[in-house]
Amino acid sequence: MNTLINQNWWDRNWKWFVPTLCLFLLLVICSFIGLLFYAVNSMMKSSDAYQSAVQQARHNRAVITAIGEPITEGFFTTGSINTNDSSGSANLVIPISGPRGDAIIYVSATKDLGRWKFDDLVVDIEKTSDRIDLLQDRETR
Repeated sequence: MNTLINQNWWDRNWKWFVPTLCLFLLLVICSFIGLLFYAVNSMMKSSDAYQSAVQQARHNRAVITAIGEPITEGFFTTGSINTNDSSGSANLVIPISGPRGDAIIYVSATKDLGRWKFDDLVVDIEKTSDRIDLLQDRETR
């Protein structure tokens, strides 16, 4: 009993304090990474190139026939967007899905004089591996 009285706080509590501190630090780091990922993903999704690409896919008859309506955007958009005032470039991979299947929109665009111009805009249907070129196939609903 005297040994407990003579021990300081650290000697009595280190066995639970160290794992709790490690878990807390791991939680803070994971939260920071998640927040950073969410912020970058939100910035990509708010870009004009992203919005225009998704809009063109949603209104394309061949895409609607392949995956159905409504077409929803996936969460894990990857790629890059670089802009400097009125110029820039975008290379994006945008997952989309509908009631009949999933697809991926591949975007390659350049921004010149404040306007985005698509160099490539292709939808790859996962189930059939068909590719729909949205720049060639302008048929809408």
